[in-house]
Amino acid sequence: MPLIEETVLPGDSLLTLPVVIIGNGPSGICLSYLLSGYRPYLSPEAIHPNPILHTKLEEARHLSIVDQDLEYLSEGLEGRSSNPVAVLFDTLLHPDADFGYDYPPVLHWKLEQHNYIPHIVLGKGPPGGAWHSMEGSMLTISFGDWMELPGLSFKEWAASKRNIKSDRVMPEEIACYYKHYVKVMGLQKNFRDNVYITSVSRLYREKDDEGRSHQNEDLKTQRSEMEDGQKSLIKRNWEVRGYQRATDGSHVPFCLFAENVALATGTFDSPGRLQVEGEDFPFVLHSMSDFGAVISKGKLRGKADPVLIVGAGLTAADAVLCAYNNNIPVVHVFRRRVTDTSLIFKQLPKKLYPEYHKVYHMMCTQSHTMDSNQHSAYTSFPEHNVLSFKPEMKCVLQSASGLKKILKFSVALVLIGSHPNLFFLKDQGHSIGHHSNQPITCKGNPIEIDPYTYECTKEANLFALGPLVGDNFVRFLKGGALGIARCLAIRQKKKHELIESGDGGGDGVP
Repeated sequence: MPLIEETVLPGDSLLTLPVVIIGNGPSGICLSYLLSGYRPYLSPEAIHPNPILHTKLEEARHLSIVDQDLEYLSEGLEGRSSNPVAVLFDTLLHPDADFGYDYPPVLHWKLEQHNYIPHIVLGKGPPGGAWHSMEGSMLTISFGDWMELPGLSFKEWAASKRNIKSDRVMPEEIACYYKHYVKVMGLQKNFRDNVYITSVSRLYREKDDEGRSHQNEDLKTQRSEMEDGQKSLIKRNWEVRGYQRATDGSHVPFCLFAENVALATGTFDSPGRLQVEGEDFPFVLHSMSDFGAVISKGKLRGKADPVLIVGAGLTAADAVLCAYNNNIPVVHVFRRRVTDTSLIFKQLPKKLYPEYHKVYHMMCTQSHTMDSNQHSAYTSFPEHNVLSFKPEMKCVLQSASGLKKILKFSVALVLIGSHPNLFFLKDQGHSIGHHSNQPITCKGNPIEIDPYTYECTKEANLFALGPLVGDNFVRFLKGGALGIARCLAIRQKKKHELIESGDGGGDGVP
């Protein structure tokens, strides 16, 4: 399906949409669901286990959650997200989940066509985003039903596909569920695949030019003058440019205009790098998929030298398990102490995640300091940094005390997290983070947003949700969709009221 009916070229009538969503993973899908008019109401028979929250919900039972005061409902709730609406929506969809309970959602959903807000969702691949490219042999960190989206039970969907043996599932099953979700919920008309964004920029117009539709490239160059105090220009819509890859491989350029842009790109675009000498050698890898390809091609079979794995997160643990299960020796290097309370393994129950605790046990007990493990299939190097990689496939490590050590390896795998790639924004989006002029990261520098609307505090009409605002888990990114949907619904209502009163003309096109 083409991105728009005709490729927009200079001089054509230009298409302006209320909302353009960049990213078609679970964040973008959930936002599309709510913008399509689906509304959550308190179920008639439901009683939330939190009595204070239940009393609040009863006060406005006749209203959908989207039409209620999210700040009032969120007050006093606690959970594993720093975003209050994320905690609220999670406790409505999975009451007391963090206490081990499996209560059903207290919400039921209605499709209200009059609440539809026109929008388009742009993604590089099929709906599901990064889930389609994740390593297929590993189990998800979250339970399957924590990965589900509103209105479609993952367990019921999965039961029709296979016999469920575990609450945790394969990433490929989650990817398939998300793709099916878009279809069964009737959202396909809003989704465009194989789309690559090249720029998202503001348009400006002269303040005294109210009566004309005036697009002028020169106005963009005057942005700095305006920011220095000149008031002759005011911000208008967003211009979204990019291309769609056709089935024959050709690139079809497009240009869209949007009143609002929602960033839902996730953080899997750009693998974290050590920024050390030799990191660009071809034998230094930065993704599980590349590591899996090396193993499947048999390149490590019979190698005497171990695989060097750098990192102490779950992806690094997945790599250790992958190598271990393929009888490939491992040298595991990480900066933290094994007793560090911030290690992710400390937050995972042993019964539910035995394979990760197996890795953590090896990290603690099979250190390089123990002579008996010099020829082990696994050796850990806690509190060590990589100083450099050498062309003869050697690595220089440095301990916390400053001692250096040289190790020989067959292939190195650097798995120290990933970062979003917001190259299509001005200054790569550095200006919209909590720490200005620094790269956006999920933990250290997420995009700064209003906690109830998810609108960027430093850029009006630009919204962000999911990992970009610190919500890595699907459980919590759904709150971003709720906050944005409520904000946009209020603005659409005000806009219609202005138009009906005859006071809102002339500002719909760039």
